[in-house]
Amino acid sequence: MPRKRPVSKTPKTCLHRQGYNFIAEGASAAVKPCMWCKRALRGGESCYKHQFYGIDTWKCVQMTPTLRCNQRCLFCWRSMEHEILSETELSPEEIVAAIPKMQKKGLSGDKPYTEPERWEEATDHPTQYALSLSGEPTLYSKLPELIDLLRENPNNSVFVVSNGTMPSVIRRIRPTQLYLSLDAVDESSYERICRPIGDPAAMWGNIQTSLSLLKQKEEEGVRTAVRITLVNEYNDTYEAGFAKIIEEAQPLFVEVKGYMYLGYSRMRLTEMHVPDMETIRRFAAGVAQLCNYEIMDENVPSRVVCLKRKS
Repeated sequence: MPRKRPVSKTPKTCLHRQGYNFIAEGASAAVKPCMWCKRALRGGESCYKHQFYGIDTWKCVQMTPTLRCNQRCLFCWRSMEHEILSETELSPEEIVAAIPKMQKKGLSGDKPYTEPERWEEATDHPTQYALSLSGEPTLYSKLPELIDLLRENPNNSVFVVSNGTMPSVIRRIRPTQLYLSLDAVDESSYERICRPIGDPAAMWGNIQTSLSLLKQKEEEGVRTAVRITLVNEYNDTYEAGFAKIIEEAQPLFVEVKGYMYLGYSRMRLTEMHVPDMETIRRFAAGVAQLCNYEIMDENVPSRVVCLKRKS
């Protein structure tokens, strides 16, 4: 009889085995290089953010100041099943100081296959910071200060991916690019697909407030984007509803990204919920036709079509 694998006793133990490098004991701030960073480090393909926005993938740090989240989205591949219930918040200075060590640790297995110059760039001189690893970054109380600290170096860019439920924080942050996730068109569809923790009406209202701030953020020099995760049978017939919201919010970019059957989402959805690339193209074109946007580019490996606001 085969031996059973030991069960992880703590959420952090399980996440560490998945490649999360935690910055300090008792905190959930973490760094985890993505597969695209590793591929680009070895001289391979870069991610779609290089194609769309020009970032150097091997110099990108994927991180989070907190793993806490106030939604339980069905399509999320991340490990909400391993919930971090309490944590010690680290200061922005503690997080930034630990990033080089954590990034080197996460990429150590790739060093033998990497040119020395590229390795040094990736680990000692990263220029892109994606606050998108897991959790909701706006739940970290010092997020504005963390972003400002990361951007003190004029060569650095900072991308923040938020669910938009904390508009008071959205008002205060100044990243290079702000993504707001938009996966529903009304309170009912929001509750069904995003499964908020708290009052769905209040949280959906907060998302609308955050969307209304995008014009102001752009005036402040922040590049703005809305990301739609397309899931068959959940939100794949709402072109008109998404177009109406997008036309009001006026982000510079809209990414329509297909759900992928990965990670912990496989505990909630099936492969039938994965849209193929042609479905994503049709949906994106349908949204673009109903508002002042046009298709800018697409990336097939990541199943994403990017729309840009017409000038």
